[in-house]
Amino acid sequence: MSSSRLNFPPGGSLRINSASGFPHHKHIALKMDEALLTVNNELDSEVVVSWMSERCYQVGSHIPNRSSPGQPGSVDFVVSTQHEITLQLNSTPVNLELCTLPFHFGEHGNYSVWVKNLNDSSVVNCSLVTHADPVNSYIRDVLLLVLFGIISCLQCSMPFSNERFSVFPVSISLVIMVFVNYGGGRYWFFRHESWNGLTVADLVFPWFVFIMGTSIALSINAMLRAGSTRRSLLGKILWRSLQLFIIGVFIINPNYCQGPLFWNNLRIPGVLQRLAWSYLAVACLDLLDAWWSPGLDVLLYWPAWLCVLLLEMIWLFLTFALPVPGCPTGYLGPGGIGDMGLYANCTGGAAGFLDRWLLGENHIYQTPSSRVIYATHMPYDPEGVLGSINSILMAFLGLQAGKIILHYRDLHTSIMSRFLIWGLVLGVISAVLTKCSTDQGFIPVNKNLWSLSYVTTLACFAYVLLVLVYYTVDVKKWWSGAPFYYPGMNSILVYVGHEVFEEYFPFRWQMANSQSHTEHLTQNLVATSCWVFISYVLYRKKIFWKI
Repeated sequence: MSSSRLNFPPGGSLRINSASGFPHHKHIALKMDEALLTVNNELDSEVVVSWMSERCYQVGSHIPNRSSPGQPGSVDFVVSTQHEITLQLNSTPVNLELCTLPFHFGEHGNYSVWVKNLNDSSVVNCSLVTHADPVNSYIRDVLLLVLFGIISCLQCSMPFSNERFSVFPVSISLVIMVFVNYGGGRYWFFRHESWNGLTVADLVFPWFVFIMGTSIALSINAMLRAGSTRRSLLGKILWRSLQLFIIGVFIINPNYCQGPLFWNNLRIPGVLQRLAWSYLAVACLDLLDAWWSPGLDVLLYWPAWLCVLLLEMIWLFLTFALPVPGCPTGYLGPGGIGDMGLYANCTGGAAGFLDRWLLGENHIYQTPSSRVIYATHMPYDPEGVLGSINSILMAFLGLQAGKIILHYRDLHTSIMSRFLIWGLVLGVISAVLTKCSTDQGFIPVNKNLWSLSYVTTLACFAYVLLVLVYYTVDVKKWWSGAPFYYPGMNSILVYVGHEVFEEYFPFRWQMANSQSHTEHLTQNLVATSCWVFISYVLYRKKIFWKI
């Protein structure tokens, strides 16, 4: 009998032989999102066990070196419980499929698969048995999240003001971003998707970019009405963009994890850098729009839309027409073992190639999320150069929301109806681009690429959420937005602070059980609450850090 701890990658296989006798399990300490699976082979031939996660797309199996056949026996595996896994068992040497078992294993469960001949016949039977039920921390932790939200909303109150709508969505996005960055309880849906698709973590940053565009429309309009000149506003826009870029490169650079920064390992793209470029482009377009027209609705600022559409044509051309050495033109895949391993060095296609060519491999993100499932080894930056074009589009769609608010002022029905129309139009575009699927569309929803469908899908969601927020906060005044309103008043301080002080108490402490979702969730909620409280204190003392 052979027994070993083997972690299932997303797609792979192992040949099962054995020694005589029934298996006895040695103790295996399971971590979060893991279960124990024992595969018992009672056939006379060797069995190959292959597995595939439901989140994989066109992943080939990994076949280790062949071992000599032996007597019936078993092998223990540690399997992931985050997503459903399909097990396929084949006999050797003819590679005949014996059975396929799709199953979603539960955390810390104990399972076994038995492969044997049915009633001494040639018919092979595969059965899956549960020996120990999994734990279910989801219900408890969801209740904890709901209780935290209710208590937060009841603890603070504040007067309604005219600026709350422009700040409150920023605050909500920022609070969720801090929570996700701190770990989100280590749940898979609070982590970025490996490639195509969406998780909660993938929603936050584009919504922040979207509402930044809305705030640009409202703030520039207010400053122009207050008598500021376009030249002075342009100077402020340039200076703020430069500050954001510098802070992103030198203060919260992730390469600090590798030691002191030096040029050879300086990551140039980043979240604040992406915000800087998006803010610069959209604010300048809005400033020019104020010169061309009163900036009322779409048709009255068509030159700005023309510029954005031109940028989008550039993105489409570079993405689908730029030749990339060793890769198919228009490739949008993850590389690595994706696409049957044919394009291992093509992660991100043109987007990855441009970043490596313009910035160099050492100056982009070294550990992309595509490594998790697709075992990629190429550096790839989700905040790279090509994706910045679509982040500008996202901010500009947010600017459109601001224009609607300015044009229709207190006509609540008109504002909400236009938000819904924009949401519907963008949703239809997303449906066409993706064919309502994760992987089969013309342009899949992909956060790493900041694909066009990713922007239209998230902007669709953003418009619908704006309707809910506007109706709740501005129209009915059911909720003032407290306490989540306050972080938006010091958004740069909260974002930079949560990155810089991430490893310090009370934001992080040594846990009694580091393999507990509940302990991680508690720690991350406390850390996020600390920043909400800090921003509340600063608000009460009228301390605001603005750049």
